[in-house]
Amino acid sequence: MEKIPTPFAGAFLVRPPLFTDARGGFVKTFHRDRFREFGVEPVFTEEFYSTSAKDVIRGMHFQMPPADHDKYVCCLVGEVRDVILDLRGASPTYGQHFAVELSSENRLGLYIPSGFAHGFLSLNDGSLMLYKTTTVHAPACDAGIRWNSFGCDWGVAAPIVSARDAAFPTLAEFASPF
Repeated sequence: MEKIPTPFAGAFLVRPPLFTDARGGFVKTFHRDRFREFGVEPVFTEEFYSTSAKDVIRGMHFQMPPADHDKYVCCLVGEVRDVILDLRGASPTYGQHFAVELSSENRLGLYIPSGFAHGFLSLNDGSLMLYKTTTVHAPACDAGIRWNSFGCDWGVAAPIVSARDAAFPTLAEFASPF
């Protein structure tokens, strides 16, 4: 398992090894001891997945304190353009974003610490995203930043966005608690 840095302190990519034989492939998406070696010790309390059609944007989501969490995501089927946005008020990278393609082919995962918004664009039909979080989802703490308010070039002219995601405040309207 390889740790690959991102431009943001605390956030990093993970490339797990692929083991193949005549039957197919095997990928270990998470290993506690390797993550400890990477400098984090997440205690994941919830795991879920989403499927998305091509051109769907989901995001930019996060949980407000006290239910804020670290998150680990990977794309098990298909391909997505995954985006994180730094919302940590004291961070030198506040308001900046990072985008990376996650796919079943490249096997990359992304570790996202608390204080970031997260979202993605599905690049094909049926992309399957796996999420692990360190807190259980708390609807009262659910929040987001409008997907088109922070300068990200999503690379799609007419994205499919939920009414909820379209109604989030812009980054400029957001007062960070992080």
